[in-house]
Amino acid sequence: MKDYNKEKAMAGPRPVVLSGPSGAGKSTLLKNLLKEYEGVFGFSVSHTTRSPRPGEENGKDYHYVTREYMQASIDKGEFIESAVFSGNMYGTSKASVQAVKDKNLICILDIDMQGVRAVKTTDLNPIYISIQPPSMNILEKRLRDRNTESEESLQKRLDAAQVDMEISKEPGIFDIVIVNDNLDDAYGKLKDALIEEIKKVQKNNLS
Repeated sequence: MKDYNKEKAMAGPRPVVLSGPSGAGKSTLLKNLLKEYEGVFGFSVSHTTRSPRPGEENGKDYHYVTREYMQASIDKGEFIESAVFSGNMYGTSKASVQAVKDKNLICILDIDMQGVRAVKTTDLNPIYISIQPPSMNILEKRLRDRNTESEESLQKRLDAAQVDMEISKEPGIFDIVIVNDNLDDAYGKLKDALIEEIKKVQKNNLS
């Protein structure tokens, strides 16, 4: 059974784990990637125990489930990673990643360091990429310029970013660490890291 699961986990393009602190520029880089390579990438739909917000659809924005169901699934080893935010559970199931791979798309997992460590214990075999800011000062300026959160929330993000930046330097955690000092340069490095998988998907789509 285990061999079958391993074989199934390796079917389809290699997923991409993208990590990095809030304000490092991950969203902008991702947006550029999805725009340039339409029909190549896909996102796994995460599970959550929170209620849907107005306009959100079950199965599209999230899989909305009960705490009991989610905990039972985690206990059975069906989740790649999970975390609790503001009293609600969030997580990525193996099935949701496989669903993207089955469509011959590169599955992007945008997760925090806790999630990265969890993925390391699975047979998912993704490409691990960390997007980092040039410095804490620049990160703080970017976050302040957004003007979207309280001082307390900002300090929490900065503390988390400091830890994130330290962990990203550990050897063997990431395949590539991209310092987003210049958006065009950072995007070029991101494309270089993924170009082999991108070409495989494009070739399969043509055949």
